[in-house]
Amino acid sequence: MNTTAPKKVLVLCTGNSARSVIAEYLLRSKGRGRFEVFSAGSHPTGRVNPFAVWVLKKHYLIDASAARSKSWNEFRAVKFDFVITVCDNARESCPIWPGQPVIAHWGSPDPAAVEGTDEDKQRAFVNVASQINRRIDLFLALPEEKLTSLQLNQIGQQFAVPGESRLAR
Repeated sequence: MNTTAPKKVLVLCTGNSARSVIAEYLLRSKGRGRFEVFSAGSHPTGRVNPFAVWVLKKHYLIDASAARSKSWNEFRAVKFDFVITVCDNARESCPIWPGQPVIAHWGSPDPAAVEGTDEDKQRAFVNVASQINRRIDLFLALPEEKLTSLQLNQIGQQFAVPGESRLAR
């Protein structure tokens, strides 16, 4: 029986409508109780992008219908073990978190910024979710007690495409 308390993880983005929600739900599901996972944004949109909920359901069989877009201010007093930013803007404006958590950046393009048909948008969400999923698999493969910011940032670079982490404008 494992008596270790789950590690607390916060995934940050600007709007908390797509990438951070996808990462939150994937890590919560795949971590199987090893992690207590939250997501938030520096400037939350107030709604989760329906394509984020769609990709989690269709490709990972995860129900994210209860997801909500929230501010990182909601978590200011929480002591996290890991803080992971998934967009460049969140990384640049990331506040100081209590307890010296391991901090990493896993930049991905913003699928919510993609314009075009629903098929174009779905393809963007599938690609970003796949990238985040591979990073989470690597994260889960490492022993928790040995995780450092350097190792987590290397995971973020593992599946990056040059220029891909920049937000679409």
